[in-house]
Amino acid sequence: MNLYPLIWPLLFKLDPETAHHITLTSLKIIHAIGLDKLFAQTSDHAPVTVMGLKFKNPVGLAAGLDKNGDYIDALAALGFGFIEVGTVTPRPQPGNSKPRMFRLPEYQAIINRMGFNNKGIDYLIEQIKKTKYDGILGINIGKNANTPIEKAIDDYQIGLTKAYPWASYITINISSPNTKNLRQLQQGDEIKKLLSSLKQQQTHLHAQYGRYVPLIVKIAPDLSPEEIADIAELLIELKLDGVIATNTTISRDKVKNHPLANEAGGLSGCPVREASTAVVAKLNEQLAGKIPIIAAGGILSAKDAQEKITAGASLVQIYSGLIYKGPELVNEIVQNI
Repeated sequence: MNLYPLIWPLLFKLDPETAHHITLTSLKIIHAIGLDKLFAQTSDHAPVTVMGLKFKNPVGLAAGLDKNGDYIDALAALGFGFIEVGTVTPRPQPGNSKPRMFRLPEYQAIINRMGFNNKGIDYLIEQIKKTKYDGILGINIGKNANTPIEKAIDDYQIGLTKAYPWASYITINISSPNTKNLRQLQQGDEIKKLLSSLKQQQTHLHAQYGRYVPLIVKIAPDLSPEEIADIAELLIELKLDGVIATNTTISRDKVKNHPLANEAGGLSGCPVREASTAVVAKLNEQLAGKIPIIAAGGILSAKDAQEKITAGASLVQIYSGLIYKGPELVNEIVQNI
């Protein structure tokens, strides 16, 4: 039963952050009283193994929707093959000032400059402890806004160490445009220094806990082909376990005539689809199957998801598509790829 088309117009009359909170809180209540069984789909007929992990299907929830792990069980009931929570930072932080999220319905797009607003990794872990979810759970880690960029490694080390016992995999977010200077960590010596340090820590944690938790990196859609090639080479050299392509874009080429086009932040949804797919294809060419790719960016239909898989992705993630299309999108993709 797809009720979302009836609810969508009401939600879109509300402020985006308010609508976000109301939707997730309602979903949690519906799950608690068992009514989600009326519309939730169990999409487990398309299992896939990636990074040594068994996914019940290849469609995941991208980080950003459930930053603090408050809604894991309710979101899992929508049929996702995996869920990624965060981005979470070592210390709680409020994020950027409001308003900081904007909808562009004409383009099926969202602009956000949230700024890693979250309650901190200790809170996230407490929520994970309470969950009944036993599927694949990714934890997306970042640095605090007030941590100097030259000390960013310290924040990522804290995130990795604390997340490790609770995560199926851990994502290193160095590609959000909404934390000052963060994207420079994707470049040159900065990225090599960061990833080398975290791979070393992963080795220690593997020995400590007796389980191997894959480490992946999330990159931007705004990188040049040369930068993508350099990153791919580094991922192979350091034996990273996976890569997410992509985060949101700072480009406004696809929405330049919209009145909100000049709002600062990352643009997601339909306008980023082509750029994201191009990054997936370039990575696939460079990685040659040595490291799996998780595709995110502009997936609003099964056709969009298939485009990413054809370009070389092993898994896909949705976020803006869920906002515009509703929970039925998960099942639609699983049934048609």
